[in-house]
Amino acid sequence: MKIVSGGVCAAKGFKASGIHCGIRKNKAKKDLALIVSSVPASAAAVYTTNLVKGAPLTVTKQHLANGKAQAVICNSGNANTCNADGIAIAEQMSELIAAPLELAKEDIIVASTGVIGQPLPIAPIADGIPALVAGLAADGSADAAAAIMTTDTVPKEVALEFELGGKICHIGGIAKGSGMIHPNMATMLVFITTDVAISAEMLQQALSCDIAKTFNMISVDGDTSTNDMVAVLANGCAGNAEITAEGEDFAIFAQALNTLTIDLCRRIAGDGEGATKLLECAVTGAKDEAIAKTVAKSVICSSLVKTAMFGADANWGRVLCAIGYAGVAVDVDKVDVSFKSAAGEIAVCKDGSGIEFSEEIAKKVLLEKEIEIVIALNDGIGAATAWGCDLTYDYVKINGDYRT
Repeated sequence: MKIVSGGVCAAKGFKASGIHCGIRKNKAKKDLALIVSSVPASAAAVYTTNLVKGAPLTVTKQHLANGKAQAVICNSGNANTCNADGIAIAEQMSELIAAPLELAKEDIIVASTGVIGQPLPIAPIADGIPALVAGLAADGSADAAAAIMTTDTVPKEVALEFELGGKICHIGGIAKGSGMIHPNMATMLVFITTDVAISAEMLQQALSCDIAKTFNMISVDGDTSTNDMVAVLANGCAGNAEITAEGEDFAIFAQALNTLTIDLCRRIAGDGEGATKLLECAVTGAKDEAIAKTVAKSVICSSLVKTAMFGADANWGRVLCAIGYAGVAVDVDKVDVSFKSAAGEIAVCKDGSGIEFSEEIAKKVLLEKEIEIVIALNDGIGAATAWGCDLTYDYVKINGDYRT
């Protein structure tokens, strides 16, 4: 399994494009993306747990009822959420792109991201469709990745090549996510493509199992958005025997999917609004995996831990505090904590109590761009990892005038 270029176009049979159509005022920023498979594809998706859901999610759920799709259209700059005409607008987006692609509107996954509660004008989208379709290209992933960004500072795309049943296969993805990121479907849009032949049922199983350990383990600011969606298209162009049940081929595909999603998780967490550091919390030795996941998420969600990491302050007591209020069975007298980065690793807590350590060395460790908070509960074999970022002054600046 190796990383390759191409993003969502690395898989055979996929093209993508991204343009500025006029939803966003800044003409230098793309705001409309398209991904198309040359043939019908198995499709699967997961959605936000927020009770307030964007209209595109409702429409996409309906379109994917048969487990098939062939294209994704997504706009940025407006979430199309809490709008009286939201469903109608999302359906229009599907119809507008389906016509030139000669597809049924039910073959379209539709998504939106941006400001909540503002009507989404359909005219810019309609006017942009010809250029969007004309721009479809086998190297268009970067344009699509740029077009789904909101407060993201960098586009996020990755692709992998692997072998399955003697066939060379690919899986690629693009993502957006910077703020309103919280566990159990965080604020993100993720579109994944693969040329693997797999049934819709097994694709959904692979995705649903995977997000429990990946996208559901990210937090930036504790807010769960309304428009989160992770969607996967699998068009079978690699020519492998279709995966219709669990087995070796399914396990290999699931591993490839997991490798891809972990990469995207780290990119999303590291690009949190105002963030300067990627945080990874690795928990081992829990009584079970559920406890490990809860502890990891509790620590990564702690505003006090996040601000300490911003200040390169080895305030391990905040880590213990977050473990203590996680609400799960942990013997705090067994807990060990250390901080780790490219500059080294330093132990700061043993058996639930502080130990002597060099503040100077700890500072060097915590000044790096990527920091791992290592927690050993020493009470079992359960393990889990969560991802987040530091909390900085710029987070307030970005969100204080986000709408205006």
